[in-house]
Amino acid sequence: MIKSFSFTAMVLVALFFSGCYPTSISFRDGSVPPEWKRFMVETLESDAANAPLSYAPELTEELKDAIQNRVGIKLVGDESMDPQIIISGKVLNYDVQPLAVQGDDVAAKNRLTVSAFFEIFINAPEEDIMELNARRFVDFDADADVGTIQVQLFEEINEQIIQDVINKLLSNW
Repeated sequence: MIKSFSFTAMVLVALFFSGCYPTSISFRDGSVPPEWKRFMVETLESDAANAPLSYAPELTEELKDAIQNRVGIKLVGDESMDPQIIISGKVLNYDVQPLAVQGDDVAAKNRLTVSAFFEIFINAPEEDIMELNARRFVDFDADADVGTIQVQLFEEINEQIIQDVINKLLSNW
């Protein structure tokens, strides 16, 4: 009798908790409007005199990949494909400055700062234009050659700037 009661109780508990089991698991943000199917990113311009020539196009490509992978909407190449989101912008500043000066007037750390401006045009579910000024930096040892650690520095700064753009994009929905 007790054995059948225990079995019945376990079956009831299992049935109860099975109703709580998620039917799907997704890492996509639930706040994306259903009208958003396609987006495009125009190649960023560079107004930063010191920036490497490849920096703005690299940031553009990383932004495209991040929006496609994190937001889950399809990248299109031009406006004829009716994108609901169009992102344009420019790199405004690329600057390396000494940060921590030691007693002998030699910098112990340097800071790479990148500033970018973005304009996000949204035409669905309602028309809107959002602007974003993103300014991010990363510190590195002064004795390190910027050219040799440039890829690592760009990865850090670009990740921060891209997250700023995605946050702005999803902030009003």
